This record gives sequence, C-alpha cells and structure tokens, in this order.
Amino acid sequence: MIRSRLFLLGPLLLFLAATYLIPFLGVVRWSVTLPEPGLGQYRAALTDPLVQSVMWRTLRVCATVTALSVTLAYAITLVWVRGGPVARALTELCILIPFWISVLTRAFGWLALLSNKGILNSWAQNAGLLSEPLTMVRNEFGVVVGMVHFLVPFAVFPLASAMKAVDERVLLAARGMGAGRARIFWQVFVPMTRSGIYGAVLLVFVFALGFFVTPAILGGGRSVMVAELIYLRIFQSPDWGLGAAISVVLMAGVGALLAVGMRQARGGER
Repeated sequence: MIRSRLFLLGPLLLFLAATYLIPFLGVVRWSVTLPEPGLGQYRAALTDPLVQSVMWRTLRVCATVTALSVTLAYAITLVWVRGGPVARALTELCILIPFWISVLTRAFGWLALLSNKGILNSWAQNAGLLSEPLTMVRNEFGVVVGMVHFLVPFAVFPLASAMKAVDERVLLAARGMGAGRARIFWQVFVPMTRSGIYGAVLLVFVFALGFFVTPAILGGGRSVMVAELIYLRIFQSPDWGLGAAISVVLMAGVGALLAVGMRQARGGER
C-alpha cells in the first residue's frame, strides 16, 4: 500500500522538485555567494533601514488586508451558504466573476476609478462634493483596496467549507434554550466556524505577502512592498545577493506562518 502511494505521488514530487525546490536552492546559493561568500547579505536584509521599512510596511498592509478581506468574506459567505435561493445564486456569481478577470486588468480598473482625474473624483467634483480631488492611489489606501478586492474570493472557500459543516441541531438547541439571533451567531455559530476563519486568514495573509502587480500599479512606487523590493534589487540595482537573501527570509517567514496556521486550524477542527 505504501509503495503504491509513493508510486502515484512520485511524478508529482518530481515535478514540484524540478519547478520549486531546485530554483529555490539556486536562490539560496545566490544569497550566500553574491557578491562574495558569507552571510553578509542576510545581515543586510535584517539590519538595512530601507529593507526594514519595507518589511514593516508589508506586514502592516498584509495585516490590514487580511482583516478586511476575511471580514467581508465572512459576510458574503454567510449569504452564500445560508441565504435564499436567489441570494445564493447572485452571491455565487459575484464570487466567481472576479476569477475571470486578470489581476492586471483589475489593478488598472481601480487606477481608473480612484486616480485624481478618475471616475470617482471627477463625479464628486462635478457634484460639488469635493473642491479638490482625494489622493486614493499611489499610497497605501489604493494598495489595500486593490488587494482586498482580489483576495476576498479566496477567503470565501475555506469559510464556506466550515459553515456548511455546522450542525443545524446545535443552532436549534441554542434557540430552544432561549438564545437570541445575535447570541447564537457570536457564541455558537462563529466559534463553530473557527477552523474556516483560521484557514482564510492564513490563505489571504500568505497570498498578500507575495503580491507584486497590485502594489506596483496602485502604489506607484511610493508604497513599495517586499515582492517589489526583491524585483528592484534583482532586475534594476542589480543586487542579486541581497534580493535572494530577502527572498529566503520571506520564504522562511511564510513557512513558519503555514506551520502555525495549520496547527491552529487542526486545533479549531478538534
């Protein structure tokens, strides 16, 4: 049995090793050999003020995006799973449509909507609501809006899985014991979907850490995140060693988050 499983998994493991492990080992080699052998690039990655500011900005933006995305996704998923037939059909359509549009198209769409001469500012000024346009792009606000728009659908699926697994008899029992709708929701329903919340938080945060296109377009070079910094170090500086070291540090952080998140998710299921 074990041999047959290994035989079936063999091609997949070889594919993953060829496409992910070998290139990553090459990046690790760059980080300790360029421009000279040693751990100097890791020291620079952990102490350089520019790198540290980008790291903190990335963590701050990713935390904000994760909180907003999971909160919005929870409300959307609740309608999708427990709403009426029409509401569920419309919600499902709204969840699936974003997957048909590329991230680049969505980023330029938000740029056209939120820029100083964009649709929203032009409408507000023509209506007399604003005397000067609001700056909603080329800053963290625009980056957060674009990332939340992209990541909400990804947070829906782990939440939907957890909500569909909720035992209706538990909710009926709580209602029979006199609990109101709000109390049932916050003290019974939400704790029973904890594993889905953990999964959605983990998925969204890890996705957000590696975002490149949306921050580059909506941030306009003023809200640089870690993925864009790696690109700049490798393709424009060029400082391959430092870019590789930042990549390895980022991968190590993502691995630690995955380990902790999966452990929390298993605990939530129990």
